[in-house]
Order: sequence, then structure tokens, then C-alpha cells
Amino acid sequence: MISKYLWKVITIAFPAWLFLTGSVFAHDPVFSPGPHVLFKDGVEIHAGASRDKQDNATEDEQSLAFKYGLTGDWVVGVEIPYQRFKDELATQKGVGDITLSTKYRFWRKDTMGAQESAAVLLKLKPDSSGAEVSTDTTDLMLGFTYGYESLKWYRWASMRYRFNQDRGDLQRGDRLFVDMAIGYRPQVHDYRAADTVLILELNGEIRERNALNGVDINASGGNQWFVSPGVLWTLRNFAVKAGVQIPIYSNLNGNQPRSDYRASLELEWHL
Repeated sequence: MISKYLWKVITIAFPAWLFLTGSVFAHDPVFSPGPHVLFKDGVEIHAGASRDKQDNATEDEQSLAFKYGLTGDWVVGVEIPYQRFKDELATQKGVGDITLSTKYRFWRKDTMGAQESAAVLLKLKPDSSGAEVSTDTTDLMLGFTYGYESLKWYRWASMRYRFNQDRGDLQRGDRLFVDMAIGYRPQVHDYRAADTVLILELNGEIRERNALNGVDINASGGNQWFVSPGVLWTLRNFAVKAGVQIPIYSNLNGNQPRSDYRASLELEWHL
């Protein structure tokens, strides 16, 4: 009888312990950042593909990223994109600007079967003059993200602000991103088995107007909001993330292309 109850305790407590101490069960949303970081000296290889469909224009991007865990709370990374933009007039494609990133988890609280954490992040896009597709500017993004993770439920929230550098006489407006998400694991499996988490996000993007020689450009700026269903599938140290952003509100100034949808597929491998 004692061994029977002991086995029940082990089968419940062991997956919870893995969740709290390892990176196998740690997830981030599809279209927004979470507080998840790598373990010390851990390596993440990340491949992604995305599409942004706007009226008669399509923007595709494939990217390859590498991340490294400096500590158990601090990760750095580099991302190289290949971009292709096509509309009715022209097609532009090639290697885009390299992005450097870092994330630091400054707070973590563990309870039985659950974990809360928060992190700050920074992304820097230098002026890559050798890139085939480039804005020819140095842009900076700062952000904050919070996450709650349990064996069945997830919730995340984040806010990011992108400082866009001027390009000649063009003053490029900054952007604010606001994200909220929930996740649900339909079934808790043994840690060695494949795992699935269903995710629903609300993503907002608020743009300042661009200006030319100090004069606002009417067809620029505004805000858009998306509802974004997605899924995360993991098998030990390998993960697949996929989702689609569906516009639910658009208040863009002037005659600007509106998003029809945005789609993303990402593969992650932790070493």
C-alpha cells in the first residue's frame, strides 16, 4: 500500500520537478516574446519562415538564428534573415540586416507545479551596408515580458518599444508592440513523450507617423490588432511552433496596405 502511494507521488512530482528545473517544458508564444532563457552554456539553433500578406503585396522571410546561454538567466543571440517582397510593380529579395539580441531573466518564482518569471530584452539591428535588403539604419528595440507556466495552463504578457533611426530626410516613426497570450496543455505526458500546447494570442502594433523634413506623412502611422491562434509541439529538446495572425482591428492613417494575415513556422533545437 505504501509503495502504491509512493509511486503516485513520484509520477506527479517528477514531471513537476522537470518543469521547474529544465528547459524542456519552458515555452514562449509564437508571435511575441516570453521570459524563457537557456541553461548555462546551452545552445539553441532556430530556423523560421514567415509570410505577411497585405492587399496585393506579399513579404516572405526565412531566418536562421543562434542563441547561447551565458548563465541560467542570461542569453545572447544573432539572427540572419533572407527576405522577399513582391507587389504589382516589383520584386525585391536578398539577405536582410543581421539582428543581435539578448534577454535577461531578473525574476523567477517556483511553486509546486508552476513557475512565474519576468525578463527584459534588447534587440539591435545595425546598419548592415552589405545586406541586399536593408533599411540602412540602426534600430533598437527594448522590451519586458512576463510568464506564468503550470502543467496545464500558461499565460504571458509583453511590451516592446522599437526606436527607428531616421533615414536621410525621412524621420521613421517608432513602434510600440503590446502582447497578451494564454496557453493550454490538453494532456500531461511523460517527460520523454511528445508534448502539445495550444496558444491564443492578442497582438497589438501602434505606429507613429513618418515625417519628411519635419512634415508628417499622412499615409503612415496608426495601429493594428490581431488575434493569433497557434500551437507548440515539443519532443524533449526539439520544438515546432506555428501560428497565424488574423487582423481584427485596423486604424491606419491614409491609404496604407492592410494586413490580410501573417503566418509563422519555427523550428527550435536545444543543445
